[in-house]
Amino acid sequence: MVQKRDEGKEVVNFSIAINDRYKPKGSAEYKEVATFINCSYWLSSKVVQWIKKGAFVQVTGRIGMHVYINNEGNPVGSLDFHVDSIKILVFAKKAISAEKRNSKRAAKGRKEKVTEDVSF
Repeated sequence: MVQKRDEGKEVVNFSIAINDRYKPKGSAEYKEVATFINCSYWLSSKVVQWIKKGAFVQVTGRIGMHVYINNEGNPVGSLDFHVDSIKILVFAKKAISAEKRNSKRAAKGRKEKVTEDVSF
């Protein structure tokens, strides 16, 4: 999503998901965890045409935290990443096709780790 700021600058805001999988001690089952990170990219809004849900990206920059109290009075936090550069490793169309193939395999009873899951 591209937003125009007061100064006339445009920022591209998107989220990435980092998927992790581990087996807890004493368990036979794997646990899957996704960590979502909010990203902002200020250098060029043209990149928005390439970063779609399902794309694999490599980002560099600096990470920070956004902590606040929500309407219910509970503390809430999020990871924010200020992106200096973006490298697209797999475009969304290819990643979505691979995701569909893996979904079909899983439906046949095979349990495979889907590494193409990237949420934007």
